[in-house]
Amino acid sequence: MNSSTNPQRLTDRKRDAIISAAIEEFLATGYDATSMDRIAARADVSKRTVYNHFPSKELLFAAILHQLWDASQKGDAPAYRADEPLRAQLLDLLNRKLRLLTDESFLSLARVAIAAGIHSPERARDMVARLGEREEDLTVWIRTAAADGRLKTDDPLFAALQLQALVKAFAFWPQVTMGQGPLGEREQRQVAEAAADMFLARYA
Repeated sequence: MNSSTNPQRLTDRKRDAIISAAIEEFLATGYDATSMDRIAARADVSKRTVYNHFPSKELLFAAILHQLWDASQKGDAPAYRADEPLRAQLLDLLNRKLRLLTDESFLSLARVAIAAGIHSPERARDMVARLGEREEDLTVWIRTAAADGRLKTDDPLFAALQLQALVKAFAFWPQVTMGQGPLGEREQRQVAEAAADMFLARYA
């Protein structure tokens, strides 16, 4: 069967079109003002098709959030290595994070999620919980290095959040809230190296 007429592929394409249209609508008008009718029109599908995939706007938005979180988990994060310098390992992790934070599709989804969360405390709590889950790679690395005696902290999550803040102050919040462009390679390197050095000066 020709792939273009494969029912499952057609269904997947429609679902992707709906999500893309929803992202555009949420960005353009905000969560509350976005309607399923407008999403259907932008995706060039029927309203019934939209509801077949997503029974409610809340569930559609949740699917967008899942896409955001899944994007942050592409590829396996570098694991702690006892026989290698901490700084080099930390830079590997931070450079991975910075590649995500300079991806425009990721930033667009983050803007949607944050804007919607501001208007709904319940939605915001869910978003923060999901973000916390997705920071686990760095927390695990810090916890393992501390257990190995190479970092001094009894609260790896707190230390990880501090490190995230050092990076996101330059490579996330200015882009999401003030419309600044993503960092270039030289700027990413500067942010990663400075954050790693400050972190290790405190915890190594």
